[in-house]
Amino acid sequence: MPGIRYQLEVNPEIPPRLARLEELANNLWYSWDRPTRSLFARLSANLWRAVNHSPKALLKRIDQRRLKEAADDPVFLGTMNRVLAAYDAYHTASTTTELPGEPPLEANDLIAYFCAEFGFHESLPIYSGGLGILAGDHCKGASDLRLPFIAVGLLYRQGYFQQAIDRAGRQHARYNDNDFADMPIEPVSDAAGNELRIGVDFPGRTVWAKVWLARTGNTRLYLLDTDIAENALADRDIIHQLYGGDRRTRIEQEILLGVGGARVLQALGLHPTVWHINEGHAAFLILERIRGLVGQNLPFAAALEAVAASTVFTTHTAVPAGHDHFVDEMVLHYFSDFCKTTGLDHATLLGMGRTGDGSEFNMTALALHGSRFHNGVSRIHGEISARICGNMWPQVSAAENPMDYITNAVHVPTFLATDWYETFDRHLGLGWQHRLSDPSCWANVQRIPDQIFWSIRQSLKAQLLHLVCHRMRQQHLRNQGSEAHLERILRFADPSNPTVLTIGFARRFATYKRATLLFNDLDWLREILSDTQRPVLFIFAGKAHPADEPGQQLIRQIVELSQRREFEGRILLLEDYDLHLARRLVAGVDVWLNNPVYPLEASGTSGMKAAINGAINLSVLDGWWGEGYDGHNGWAIKPAADSLDPAQRDAEEARTLYELLQDSVVPMYYRNAALGYSPEWVNMAKQSIATIMPRFNMRRMVTEYAEKFYAPAAAQWRRYSSDNFAGARRLAEWKARVHAAWPGVRLRRIDQPVACIRYGATLRFEIAAQLNGLAPEDLTVELVFTRPDEPVQAKAKRYAMHHEHALEAGEYLFSRELSPDRCGKMDYRIRIFPTHELLTHPFEMGMMTWL
Repeated sequence: MPGIRYQLEVNPEIPPRLARLEELANNLWYSWDRPTRSLFARLSANLWRAVNHSPKALLKRIDQRRLKEAADDPVFLGTMNRVLAAYDAYHTASTTTELPGEPPLEANDLIAYFCAEFGFHESLPIYSGGLGILAGDHCKGASDLRLPFIAVGLLYRQGYFQQAIDRAGRQHARYNDNDFADMPIEPVSDAAGNELRIGVDFPGRTVWAKVWLARTGNTRLYLLDTDIAENALADRDIIHQLYGGDRRTRIEQEILLGVGGARVLQALGLHPTVWHINEGHAAFLILERIRGLVGQNLPFAAALEAVAASTVFTTHTAVPAGHDHFVDEMVLHYFSDFCKTTGLDHATLLGMGRTGDGSEFNMTALALHGSRFHNGVSRIHGEISARICGNMWPQVSAAENPMDYITNAVHVPTFLATDWYETFDRHLGLGWQHRLSDPSCWANVQRIPDQIFWSIRQSLKAQLLHLVCHRMRQQHLRNQGSEAHLERILRFADPSNPTVLTIGFARRFATYKRATLLFNDLDWLREILSDTQRPVLFIFAGKAHPADEPGQQLIRQIVELSQRREFEGRILLLEDYDLHLARRLVAGVDVWLNNPVYPLEASGTSGMKAAINGAINLSVLDGWWGEGYDGHNGWAIKPAADSLDPAQRDAEEARTLYELLQDSVVPMYYRNAALGYSPEWVNMAKQSIATIMPRFNMRRMVTEYAEKFYAPAAAQWRRYSSDNFAGARRLAEWKARVHAAWPGVRLRRIDQPVACIRYGATLRFEIAAQLNGLAPEDLTVELVFTRPDEPVQAKAKRYAMHHEHALEAGEYLFSRELSPDRCGKMDYRIRIFPTHELLTHPFEMGMMTWL
């Protein structure tokens, strides 16, 4: 039709009785409270699905008559009042809980958590995968524990893409612009009541960011948005797309996150005592904090010490290539003004982003240089990260360097199906939600009668299969498939009779995750799947990055195999994997399959989510499963020998997978069919819940961060910053003296080594230490005893030697008398390293000399 087309949106008027629905819709508490989501769904189930489960969008579009009906419906009002009572109880309990830590966090402490993505719920699509979901769960866990905690991220106009898969298996990525008015966020105002704007200086211009707030229970998430009129078109697009654009876009996003995020908190009058960088994207906040302290007349070295002592850095990457890096010229292009402001030369700035053998500016290196608390996200990943990052502490072994680990976990209220709640109340006791980390509480899972346990599991599988059928129907018909063929494809996915063994594999389609390992030997797989009395259904889901052609090839391969006659209906690939599908999958499958290349799975959390719902893990012993597997709560694929090439490794581990499926998994599931279920299977599923829940819940993880990192970092900040940063100045000056003298520090043994003594006899050790102008109290001389062939650090016994007096030529005598407390052969070594009371980690300087 001719003429100008205008748009008008008419929003309903919320009746006074329902006024607090808007409060519920604007707090992501609903993302982990199922009754709240159910309340909104009751207003209109069809609209709830159409708005992708967004309460705020639903309230903008719901029919006015339906709201009036709900306001006059005593049943709806009663349900709403119960939800509001739970909401109010959750938020008003915040002042009664003691903060964790030893010594504990103080009332005026504040933790600021920075991450490039946050995955709370599908109604706030600013996440792509595991990093974002973990960040969202971390915020939820902090809210549950009432930590003084805020988070900072970026508000993308386009989140991660929506995925469609055609009949040939080709992935099609579709990006949709987010309507911020439909999302649970609100603009932040300054003291004058105007929308807050933050300026970040870029070469030749200032980029402005609008600040939004997302309420997440008791915590707050601040998000930066550059799509505003004050910016040029190119700058409005900087935060347009999550992980989109070229290297220039990437560094500009990371500058806005780190530098702009720090300025947001300053503008709001928030003064964190702990700064947590979750992955290296936000590491530029280190430079911004240094700039602020140098502006207070603090020398650069002292400013770095103050910033680093209060900064926590978590790495989630298990390969060196996975760390963000930029060419030097690009970094200097954006930070030359920083160098002028701080008086820093270019070489020193670039050195903060250098690894031992790197030629580019590495964001992980910057994060490590600017923090004193570092961790991987599982025990295995901590060990790998200590080796990858070992050149940051060149004279300290990987086992002793400052890289620690805290194993990831999951937010139980988000991912535990509510079908379990009543049964847990009855058999674990009321209040089990507050005893998530108590193994004795979860041992009571064994009290649940097998029939009840099995019926819950079957109900959860039926809910999953209902969603599977719905999504497969949409996918199949869009690709011009026939109804008759659809019935054939879905013959094993019957929600009305969910008895088929169902195995799930859902995650990002990256090559190291090996989605196609199952198809390594098609003849063997065909043999497993051809048993008509014991059918097996495999459900795959996941996205490949649009630029990852090998990952997309994996999807095409699975689709091609699923269309073969012998596998048809037994292998399904669902498109557009999202949080909604994830919640159904982890709760509903019987077995969760994970077979990454060892040791490339930093942690993984999907298997935890499945386990707490009674699914059983079948996984390579990598990431979290290396700690979670106990021999009775699932099945393990032992990594093949390092000496094998990739093809041999895949063949070896695929053979283990087939053997476990054929000899253990399938027979156990179908054993004792006369009972209607397998008691042996139920027992293992119970063991899965009982052993995984208390160790891999978010309450444990966040408490561990608080005790291990947050409370010590806050204490260090107070020590360093008090009295005009006297502690930071003193430590920086001391480190400068040690660095200058260290090349001349060496050890010489004076006593004669003794090869054999009687038990109970005393040995005297004497060492002459050349300190090159340092004082004896600046260093520790240490004896380290180990058993033969043990690494120096494994079960080592360490004995500090005592300073006796000065010798000639700048040497000092150190001695120690001791009586070995065990018999047998033992090795011992002697070393020297710098020591200062203000050091956060004894080996943070990376200096150590052995005799």
